[in-house]
Amino acid sequence: MNSVLTSLPRYHGKRRAAQALSVLLAILVPATGLFRIDPGAGALVILDRQVWFADFFLIAGLWITLLSALVMLYSMAGTVFCGWVCPQNIMAEWANHMTHKLLGKRAEVSLEGDAPVVAPAKDKALNWILLALAFLGAALFFGLIPLFYFYPPATVWAFVAWRADPKLAGSLHWIYAVFVLIIFIDIAVIRHFWCRFACVYRVWQHSFRTRQTLHVRYDATRSAECEKCNYCVTSCFIDIDPRKTDVYDSCINCGECIDACNRLHAKKQEPGLLRFEFGERKEQREARISFRNNAISLTSRSSWMAVIATLGLSLFAWGLWSWEPLHMSAYRAENQASRANLDYRIELVNKRYRPDSVVLSIRGLTDADYRLTETRVELPPAGRVSVILALSDQLPHGLHAFSIEASSPDGWHSRFPIQHFSEQRQRQ
Repeated sequence: MNSVLTSLPRYHGKRRAAQALSVLLAILVPATGLFRIDPGAGALVILDRQVWFADFFLIAGLWITLLSALVMLYSMAGTVFCGWVCPQNIMAEWANHMTHKLLGKRAEVSLEGDAPVVAPAKDKALNWILLALAFLGAALFFGLIPLFYFYPPATVWAFVAWRADPKLAGSLHWIYAVFVLIIFIDIAVIRHFWCRFACVYRVWQHSFRTRQTLHVRYDATRSAECEKCNYCVTSCFIDIDPRKTDVYDSCINCGECIDACNRLHAKKQEPGLLRFEFGERKEQREARISFRNNAISLTSRSSWMAVIATLGLSLFAWGLWSWEPLHMSAYRAENQASRANLDYRIELVNKRYRPDSVVLSIRGLTDADYRLTETRVELPPAGRVSVILALSDQLPHGLHAFSIEASSPDGWHSRFPIQHFSEQRQRQ
């Protein structure tokens, strides 16, 4: 193999591996309980733990860490997320590949009204049917991924296998059908049009770009070698000229143009004219008057974001350490049959996705003063159980202070204090 080509970095294979890994992680993150939403409990699930809004440190730490990490990524690598990870771009690239394979290399989809140029040898009904079936299969697959963020894997499999499951919403099949339809239209018609003109996420990324952000550098000193050559342009699926990224700011740092230019110039035993670069472009440095009058540099912005990210990680770690796997509350039970209103309802909630047990006891009252419907409570995974505490109608008149004690085998303990006023008067 050409020695020059082998010594140069190649991005196509690495990017395909990163894209495959990102799709896998999009499934594994919710499926393993790292992060998803539990619609039944109305709570987030982080590290297979139910997280309520009362768990402030976990939620605050998570979002601060994620946002600061994204800002650092945008400041250093720019739109590399779009080119290497973004699911929209992954689907659009795959759709382009299938279209070129079945209809020809010039069969590009355009929303500007131009019909795709189909190769005469491939303009057959079978090719169109195969392309439509491929798009439908992809839509059916990608439409399943959002379900993992709301249901555990066993429930998603029950949905796929058309098996009854009490956790499945009755309208889920219609919701899934809408997902499939949207994705099918996206990969069949929209594709990179969304990336170029409609992606609000790109605007968010551009807000944090600096002159030091990763970009494609064009060696203008060798511009004579580019005469009558547009190989890098034809390799760009975003339809921009990589040599003019200062003007066209739609580059997603995929590296395909760099690979193309390197392959072409490797025949001459020399590197290509394009490469990735951090730092300001030379022409910008010469035109700039004052460094202080421009945006914050990459180093200073990253250092501030590192401090914020450390704060977020600290809050997240504290939230994990202080997180309680079980929750207990108690309140007066609404019992219309009892005028004395002597019953209390104890609510026990298991915030973990495995069964647990709790032992209940009452401090401050004698055994004759109360009755618990259960003293040892078995809690289902991510479930809740109610226990009735019935106070004796022979409690003396006055204020009685007592507490409900709960403990689990793994060391969790909770205490709920109650002030109960008894109107019962002792008989003479």
